[in-house]
Amino acid sequence: MTSYPFAERQPIVETIHGHRVEDPYRWLEDPASPETEKWLAAQDELWRRHSLPARPRLRNRIAQLTATGVVGTPVWREGRAFRVRREPGQEHAVLFVGLPEIPSEVVRRMPADVGELVWHVVLDPMVVDPAGTTTLDDWHASPDGKLVAVQLSRRGEERAELYVLDVMSGEVVDGPVMDCRYSPVAWLPSSDSFYYIRGRVAHLRRVRGDDVPLVEADGLALSADGRWLTLSINRGTGNDIRVCDLAGPEWRQVHGGRGVKTAVNVGADGRLYVATTQDAPRVRLAVGDPVQPNLWSDLVPEDPEAVLADFALLDGALLVTRVRHAISEINVHDPVTGEWKSAVPLPGHGSIGRMSVHGHQAWFTYADYVTPESVYRYDARTGQTTLWEGAPGRADLPEIESHQLEYPSADGTLIRMVVLSGPSIGPRPCILYGYGGFGVPLTPAYSSYVLPWIEAGGIFAFAQIRGGGEEGEDWHRAGTLDRKQNVFHDFAAAAETLINCRWTTPDRLGICGESNGGLLVGAMLTQRPDLFAAAVCSAPVLDMARYERSGFGPRWRAEYGSADDPDALAWLLRYSPYHHVSEGIPYPATLFAVFGGDTRVDPLHARKMCAALQHATAGPRPILLRHESEVGHGARSASRSIELAADMLAFFTAHL
Repeated sequence: MTSYPFAERQPIVETIHGHRVEDPYRWLEDPASPETEKWLAAQDELWRRHSLPARPRLRNRIAQLTATGVVGTPVWREGRAFRVRREPGQEHAVLFVGLPEIPSEVVRRMPADVGELVWHVVLDPMVVDPAGTTTLDDWHASPDGKLVAVQLSRRGEERAELYVLDVMSGEVVDGPVMDCRYSPVAWLPSSDSFYYIRGRVAHLRRVRGDDVPLVEADGLALSADGRWLTLSINRGTGNDIRVCDLAGPEWRQVHGGRGVKTAVNVGADGRLYVATTQDAPRVRLAVGDPVQPNLWSDLVPEDPEAVLADFALLDGALLVTRVRHAISEINVHDPVTGEWKSAVPLPGHGSIGRMSVHGHQAWFTYADYVTPESVYRYDARTGQTTLWEGAPGRADLPEIESHQLEYPSADGTLIRMVVLSGPSIGPRPCILYGYGGFGVPLTPAYSSYVLPWIEAGGIFAFAQIRGGGEEGEDWHRAGTLDRKQNVFHDFAAAAETLINCRWTTPDRLGICGESNGGLLVGAMLTQRPDLFAAAVCSAPVLDMARYERSGFGPRWRAEYGSADDPDALAWLLRYSPYHHVSEGIPYPATLFAVFGGDTRVDPLHARKMCAALQHATAGPRPILLRHESEVGHGARSASRSIELAADMLAFFTAHL
């Protein structure tokens, strides 16, 4: 049995809406207290002493597979192309601008695909911060291509400081504007001002000038001609949309109502485009007149089996991206009638990233389980898809097989699962991954974390459970609020299917998930510890009675419900992992991975759950905490990603 650091169990009990709620490790919520710091230091020492013989081999192999690098789709501005690229060995992707090798006075008259581009560095995060703890969250080039707004986060905090850079010199000409986390940026056609969001308020900022707060907003977009500003305001499970004619200005309500999600923009053709789940849980695309924004009609109806994920207007064509049972597809429609014309040729059955367009061409990223992300170009005039830029590096990839299974959940609902394996047969060590929340679909992706496991003879499975977005908004809602238990039933049924079909056995099965997926892992630890032998629980939400008090918790009430509501507290407590740890159970080997700069999900959840499991477990399998400073919930340097992946796989190797 492992000897764990001492953690005092305090007699903290509250009665909330008639429920007796125990919280013996509340003192671990304070990261700065001497008691917490001492406990964390002891947990770090325990983790460092844990024997993981496979770690060096796995780290080297993951590094080789990570060396494929990163590329992004180009965005065109007045003959200039902007895109990110991370070369093998680089820690972060670098923002580049590409210039044609032609005299500048004729740039505007040249089509975007003429001539070779000469690429210049605009921003390298490693120059900004040689320690590698600063990330480039987003960037938005001005219409004339001379300025670019960039958003940087430091030490994992995802707060996004916004700066405006001169593209050619890299000089900061405006900023910082603080706390612009995930803010869209919409430049005016004059390239001297832009709209953005800070603190749920839309602002209009003049470069090197004034900054004017406008109205409440969570999202915004501006038409290419600068006339129509559209704003989105989140309202629980849906959103409100407003359109402003800046020539007026006059605000018009487009859509409002809980339970319906809508995205709106005015296209270059002057039409109002409306993508909505109203009467269409898999999303339909409608059009109208921005002057009368409540009058619109279907352009591309809802597909009964595929979720509309994106659309783009080209010269003479409308491209619509859908996700059909977690596999991406792009179809060409008539831009006026919406009539289906053809399918865009794709490299395989994988995932499509967001499209960028210029004239009659569209660029998009493609990846699948054995294909690193690459950029492809579709030409509407020829109907052809060609590789525009491949992954910067190469790696020898293992041979894998992909199997799609269907299995019934506890209530009979059919769930899909993708199982990746090598050519061998018989029960093998298996990692089962799930997320099941916020409408996020699990689609194919290249992973330097998955491939080494399969190469070594293991199996990796992805359960496409309710709460995700694989089958539309109804699928998402079936795993929210008082229906959250469906998610856990779906995942448990996935584990049972892998065992019953002899892919693996309980003592060779591990589970993993992060964030909302960490909640899933926590629920499995407390509800079905008999099904698996090891778990990795990364950046998890685990104390559902107090999740709203830290991080981004208040923003998740539409997904989980609020503990202030007596009915919601009842269902939250029915599955809250922290409150269902029981003494005398031989829990699976468990690794909690948490990040000191995580401003989205506070590491307090993992600290409290780790202490509770260490106190309660009756078995020999270890309960460990891996705490990493100066990184957060989102992007990180390549070397940090490699180290985390190696530790997680080495932990599974040791215990499966």
